[in-house]
Order: sequence, then C-alpha cells, then structure tokens
Amino acid sequence: MQYNIVNNKEKSRFEIQLDDKYAFVDYRWRNRDLAIMHTEVPKEYEGKGIAAAMVKHVLEYAKKEDLKILVYCPYTAAYIKRHPEYKELVVKL
Repeated sequence: MQYNIVNNKEKSRFEIQLDDKYAFVDYRWRNRDLAIMHTEVPKEYEGKGIAAAMVKHVLEYAKKEDLKILVYCPYTAAYIKRHPEYKELVVKL
C-alpha cells in the first residue's frame, strides 16, 4: 500500500495522517547526522506495514541526501537488521 509520508520539519518527524491521527518517525539532528529517535503507529493501524513504510522512506531520504544516521529507535534497528542494504548509512546502531 502507498502512503503519503511528509517530512514535518517543524515537529522533526516524518508522518502519515490516518484519519484524525498520525503515525510518525521522530528524528533529531546531531551535527549533520540524522538521529532516528522513535517510531509510533496508532494501535488501530498496527500490522498494516505503516511503520516499515515510514522507516524505509526515512532511510531512502538519508541515502538521497547523503546523510549518516544514528539509531535510537528499536523498531528502526530491527528494520535495518532485516534490510542490511541500509547498514552503510549507520553511524550508531
């Protein structure tokens, strides 16, 4: 399924609006590195691949922008372990 993932720079998160709720990946900047802090999907939307779609989008964004990432989010760490093609982006896992 395709989701409209938006980089909400004001809130420092990539997000998907789901009716009146949001799924999101929080991030922070550490120098020029992108620190991925937390992934959250509303309970009623879990199990639909939303978290995976968002994390993949964030990792592709980092790759396109030539950024390195710091991973503090357990979900993102697990995703990268399942998709080792993104390990080259990681400064801290």
